[in-house]
Amino acid sequence: MVRACVILVFFLFPLSLIVDAHTNFIYNQFNASTLELFGNASVKSDAISLTHYSQYSIGRAFYRYPVRMKDPASLNSMSSFSTSFVFSIVPSPNSRSGYGMAFLMTPHKSPEGYLSTQYLGLISNISSVGKAYNHLIAVEFSTLKNLEFRDINDNHVGVDLNDLRSVNASPAGFWKGNNQFQDLNLKSGQNIQAWIDYDHLQNELRVTIAEAGSQRPETPLIHMKNTSLPNIVVEEMYVGFSAATGVFLEENYVLSWSFSTNGTASFLNTSNLPSFALREIKRSNSRLVAGITTACVVVLLMVVAAGLVWLKRKRYRNLIEEWEMEYWPHRFKYKDLHIATKGFGEKQLLGCGGFSQVYKGVLPTNGLQVAVKRILRETDDGIKDFLAEISSLGRLQHRNLVQIRGFCRRENQLFIVYDYMPNGSLDKMIFGDPEKVLKWGQRYRVLRDVAAGLVYLHEEWEQRVVHRDIKSSNILLDSELNGKLGDFGLARLYEHNENSQTTRVVGTLGYIAPELIHTGKASPATDVFSFGVFMLEVACGRRPVDTSLQPDQTILVEWVRELDDNGSLMDAADPNLGGQYVEDEMERVLKLGLLCSNPEPEGRPGTRQVLQTLEEEDPIPDFDAPFHLEMSNSWRSPICYSRSTDASISVSLEGR
Repeated sequence: MVRACVILVFFLFPLSLIVDAHTNFIYNQFNASTLELFGNASVKSDAISLTHYSQYSIGRAFYRYPVRMKDPASLNSMSSFSTSFVFSIVPSPNSRSGYGMAFLMTPHKSPEGYLSTQYLGLISNISSVGKAYNHLIAVEFSTLKNLEFRDINDNHVGVDLNDLRSVNASPAGFWKGNNQFQDLNLKSGQNIQAWIDYDHLQNELRVTIAEAGSQRPETPLIHMKNTSLPNIVVEEMYVGFSAATGVFLEENYVLSWSFSTNGTASFLNTSNLPSFALREIKRSNSRLVAGITTACVVVLLMVVAAGLVWLKRKRYRNLIEEWEMEYWPHRFKYKDLHIATKGFGEKQLLGCGGFSQVYKGVLPTNGLQVAVKRILRETDDGIKDFLAEISSLGRLQHRNLVQIRGFCRRENQLFIVYDYMPNGSLDKMIFGDPEKVLKWGQRYRVLRDVAAGLVYLHEEWEQRVVHRDIKSSNILLDSELNGKLGDFGLARLYEHNENSQTTRVVGTLGYIAPELIHTGKASPATDVFSFGVFMLEVACGRRPVDTSLQPDQTILVEWVRELDDNGSLMDAADPNLGGQYVEDEMERVLKLGLLCSNPEPEGRPGTRQVLQTLEEEDPIPDFDAPFHLEMSNSWRSPICYSRSTDASISVSLEGR
């Protein structure tokens, strides 16, 4: 009877040695009872399916029990480990490839609040990127190049330590012998085997991949020494896999897996594993045959019904035009947006601009909260702004930029769908109820957030992006009051080695650089000017132009400059803060704001220097050389506005 019980235990649990501190297991196939699955993860055909063809989903799968990675008596030492697994990444045939997947070690199993898209479901919020409290070790198999995290390409393997910026990365592939490298396409759908080994005596981590069923290459793809790993892990860690989707879809599978903290992980039998890529091909062929067979039967009915369907759907008709695929591939149905915003009802209205209204909505397809920007009329300016926002924001990815979800066009109405920011725009948090005014520490963090987003736009993305409308109402705050730069309706893109050819002056009264009035050419320097005015706005709690004040106080930059000349710069601090601010930070922001709003473009710092100064890597700039900002004279030039002054305006000089 006792012997029978022992045998039963081995059938119920994986091959795991639980009599000592070591963990050893092997799964040549999976069932839901042997794992802990979270989010969209499930078991499909004896394999772990982390993600399906659904947008903005996260899937996590973990070995059910925590793994002892440190001896309580010696917490400075980390246990060696070895793991091997077979995975398959199958992109959707109807979309670009998604983001990939990762093997991870973490003390946190639940994906609640974790981020999808480029974050692979590895972190719980944007502000936690790079933080020591993540206790995260991950090996990512990435199928999308993300410039925010300095990815090397869209098909690579990287080692992530508490961060999504890989400490070591390599193009996906393996070595034949010692000098012949063979590329391996991670998103081909084929079965790929990975080996990950850590030697705690040498502090060495090795990562190797190859086609499943082939012999393990002798030379690893990644071989690194890192003494920080013992500081990252805690006494017990969970091991498993994570993946996520965004607009682009793919299925991520783990087909078999072995793990050991006591020697090399067990050998995996890869001979009988399913091929999900072949299933997709067979499914596509079956659909093609079925389509050809049934087409002959239903074609007559389709012709008859076409007129009725057209009439029924006329109300929600979406016109397809050539520019759509060039700018952004994801298009929403008007009907879904109509339902999401409750018919664009007044209670859903978040704000209005010169050409648009913004509504809060909940997508009926997945329950995602979004903001829907509706262009009120189809003018030439409206079309250009619409295309600019789609073509720029739709392809940008940075944690300090508002992420677009897609777009819609219905007859003479234009729509942009982007992330909903629960705390609204920054101006409402500064100029709203003084009792609920944004505290200084939060303001300072927002300034750094926006500066980081501008560095990405000006220097780090594949093209140079000039925003052209930086102001407090275009800075949105997420649930944790992180700042995100939005509204790219006026943005312009050009190559890094080119100069802007724009000759049309656009922007908002009080934020426009003086040289724009004369040249009409936007540049990173004109964005820096706007950002300088914005910094003063945040620090002083005042609008850039306020005609209700005395003439010598009307223009914010001139007023702050005058205070600085008189040695009373700190008098410019927002009185609503009640003196509750870090004096060094306040002085840093005020002086940097004045320097950025220098009327001479050559006198302004670059965007990266602005960020480094805010992050206190650089000292407060010295600008003892006097200058006088004659913004008031610039605004007295003969101008005409094509937008109302309470929103972004388009300015053109008369006689030009």
